Amino acid sequence: MSKVYIVGAGPGDIELITVKGLRCIKEADVILYDRLLNKELLSYAKPDAELIFCGKLPNRHAMIQESINESLVRYAMQGKIVTRLKGGDPFVFGRGAEEAEVLANKKIPFEIVPGITSGIAAPAYAGIPVTHRDLSASFAIVTGHRQFGKDDDLKWESLVHIETLAIYMGVKNLPYIVSQLLKFGRIKESPVALVHWGTYDKQETVTGTLENIESIVAESNISNPSMIIVGEVVKLREKIQWFQEQSNLKQKATGLVGY
Repeated sequence: MSKVYIVGAGPGDIELITVKGLRCIKEADVILYDRLLNKELLSYAKPDAELIFCGKLPNRHAMIQESINESLVRYAMQGKIVTRLKGGDPFVFGRGAEEAEVLANKKIPFEIVPGITSGIAAPAYAGIPVTHRDLSASFAIVTGHRQFGKDDDLKWESLVHIETLAIYMGVKNLPYIVSQLLKFGRIKESPVALVHWGTYDKQETVTGTLENIESIVAESNISNPSMIIVGEVVKLREKIQWFQEQSNLKQKATGLVGY
């Protein structure tokens, strides 16, 4: 019987996919997968599974969303098990809900399989908790880029009162983000971190404040995919960072340091 699984693949570390998500990969006849996921996960697919790349870059899409929706419907109507594999969580800036709506309208059976989202995983791998009993009792996830002309839709005047912000894909708009946070009352000394390729061995983290983070990012040549974390919890990185140290040891063991 046909079915579509909309699966969150997690943030990058292959071991962070859920047991159920991995089962959906193994059972699929067709897998439609995105750019920002660990391609090693595809090695668990059946030998005869059809693998379809749906990656999206700014102004350059392998498949537009409408084509992805149509493909999900078409393969399901052919009686196939379809896994739509997305980085992170499909309902956190993943457009999974849009795909589920299309399937529901066509009365095609589907399941949502949540995944670990980068908003908690990337900071955790950088030694930054998004909540802390002494430092942060509130946490928000925020898109760092909106559809053209909609940046002002975000309620920055409300967001500045949330103690920890995890901002997705915001490097290009970093000057705007910083200006809005300062405009509505966040102090210039507020700690900020950017975690580039979070949970991968190539993860890179830079820290600063709202006052200097733009210059630090420019000097470090940090780009997307990156998670921006704003809040006092960033200071804990100095004490509890763990993954970077392990990753460096792994690189030394394989002789990759310096390349």
